[in-house]
Amino acid sequence: MKKSVIAVAAIVALASATGAYAKAASGTIASVDKKGDSFTLSDGKTFALPENIEVETLKVGEKVTVTYSAKAGKLMVSAIQPAN
Repeated sequence: MKKSVIAVAAIVALASATGAYAKAASGTIASVDKKGDSFTLSDGKTFALPENIEVETLKVGEKVTVTYSAKAGKLMVSAIQPAN
């Protein structure tokens, strides 16, 4: 019984720790920086893109939902999709 309680507590702690870092934002793309591989939403937040997401696929005026995390002072995108 004691081992199962410890195992459940460890799983809950791990799940809450990993979920705490991923965030989501929705908005309209205000600008795209092709040289910097980044874009800025209309609220002023600037997001850096990983190598597996091409900046050329983004267009100013497009409404998107971004999943991101903060790394080294930058908002790093992990996923981006059209907003509903």
